[in-house]
Amino acid sequence: MSRISTALTDDAVLGGRLRLKQPAKGHRFGHDAILLAAACPAHAGEQVVDLGAGVGVAGLALAARVEGCGVTLVEIEPTLAALAAENAQRNGLAARVRAVVLDATAPARAFVAEGLQPESFARVLMNPPFNNSVGQRGSPNDSRRVAHVATAATLAAWIRTAARLLRPRGTISLIWRADGTAEVLAALTPLFGGLMLLPLHPKLDAPAIRILVRATKGSRAPLELLPGLVLADGSGNATAEAEGVLRSGSGLPLAEI
Repeated sequence: MSRISTALTDDAVLGGRLRLKQPAKGHRFGHDAILLAAACPAHAGEQVVDLGAGVGVAGLALAARVEGCGVTLVEIEPTLAALAAENAQRNGLAARVRAVVLDATAPARAFVAEGLQPESFARVLMNPPFNNSVGQRGSPNDSRRVAHVATAATLAAWIRTAARLLRPRGTISLIWRADGTAEVLAALTPLFGGLMLLPLHPKLDAPAIRILVRATKGSRAPLELLPGLVLADGSGNATAEAEGVLRSGSGLPLAEI
């Protein structure tokens, strides 16, 4: 039986450029997915995988920004994958975006069965579960718990999947808790280099709460820490930079390659 509520909402993102159906209860998308899409350096003609895609918001936002790129949305929950496919269709992106039901940590043969061959993608983006199940009080809602709570090995497993799917010099883009930066670096460095980190601050003078990370498969370039993005000004309104990303679909510096 599906863990997902059958009640849906119809929500606008990117200033109304996309309209997306999502469950009324449980895990619901927010700014993280749009920011993640804005950090992916995809180009026209490239193939991209969105791991843990949910209803498809990050992958669809990327497809809306980068004309001509193809996106495969990978989602473990069949109900959410079906909504992702429907969202692609209703936004006129079904010709370039498809959804498949897969666990991001499934073995290579499961991905191959769905047409996702090793070393055949230019980009992977992902928003993995980032709360450790040890010492964390999980949500009573099943879909929220699956989306947000993970074991200590989850991040490393997702990154291994990304490395397998990416061609040499392909890139991974992910969003994570700022206080878990050390976890991200430890998980990425065996397989990736050229790491670029962009902190996300909820308001001016506030500590970063998230980091956006881009890394390149097989690179030996040193880590680069970019100036942070401030999401809201002192009055609580979106900054001009955040407005450009969240409403106008602009790319972030991490998308430049």
